[in-house]
Amino acid sequence: MPEKDYRWAVKLDWLNILEGLRLSSIIEIPEIKREKAIKRITKTYGPDILLDLEPNQLDKLVTSELREVLKKELSNKARMRDKQEKEMFSKIIPFKRGGIIKIDPRDLKDLDIDDQNLGPEEIMKALYKKLMGEKDGDDENDDDHNKFKEDNTGYYI
Repeated sequence: MPEKDYRWAVKLDWLNILEGLRLSSIIEIPEIKREKAIKRITKTYGPDILLDLEPNQLDKLVTSELREVLKKELSNKARMRDKQEKEMFSKIIPFKRGGIIKIDPRDLKDLDIDDQNLGPEEIMKALYKKLMGEKDGDDENDDDHNKFKEDNTGYYI
């Protein structure tokens, strides 16, 4: 198909599409699959009809088509997200309900409690770091170990 058939793709707002797919970066959508979705939509509706549509309607069309194309990747991402939520839920909820937390004495051996005269707050901080899997010095280096990837591969207009 000639280049003029894909002019409608200029109207797309990829941030809305990423939000609809619950993704954080355009990098998570392979270029081949983006092109495949745009070709399918162009073939189905035709370039003239697509040029007449509003940008939000085009975004919805592309989002639904990409959801079909990326079905396997999105299901894996959702499964990982659910697993992380369950893990965090199991770690946090016992604290809120006042439940019993099983502590292995071998875990206490690794704590940074050298001074015998520490107060309960320092001991709780050390236990929190141990249970939540934090490393020493994470408070100062939050910017270096950011959980979210920034998309700095190009310029967006």
